[in-house]
Amino acid sequence: MAEAARLSGSWLVCKPGCAQCCLGPFPITQLDARRLREGLANLERRDPERAARVRARSREAVARMPDFPGDLNTGILAEDEESEERFAALPDEEYCPVLDPDTLTCDLYEARPITCRIFGPAVRNGGDVLGVCELNYQGATDEQIAACQVEVDPGGLEDQLLDGAREQTMVAFALR
Repeated sequence: MAEAARLSGSWLVCKPGCAQCCLGPFPITQLDARRLREGLANLERRDPERAARVRARSREAVARMPDFPGDLNTGILAEDEESEERFAALPDEEYCPVLDPDTLTCDLYEARPITCRIFGPAVRNGGDVLGVCELNYQGATDEQIAACQVEVDPGGLEDQLLDGAREQTMVAFALR
């Protein structure tokens, strides 16, 4: 990602306090959930009060999702068409529970999900070009954006680490 930032130069405007991409629910892998839980355990040792606030925001977010499209006990998202429609209908104006609402910075930045790690700059994963933040690359041509792209997982390590575990959840459920 440092290479993507270097190649993007001034077109990349992501910085602490910009939290437009932290709005709305998004699915995360079980590996992401594990990283988040480990990150929260580390935060608990360093700053128990801040960790308690993350846990409280996560519990509150879960409580506001009575129509969760999956198993409320495990937090695993269902994979049928009706559940996908219910997921798409979840409110998208709420911040991620890991985002500190006062500073608009991520309380678990080092442990954030892969979606958060790669969103913003021009990146690709395998043959797929992933979306860029609409605030970035203002005035750049498609060719200039393509010249900034980097491969985020050239060895496919994320898929290897998941080892077939395809169940997905959400940040709030991973941390409640």
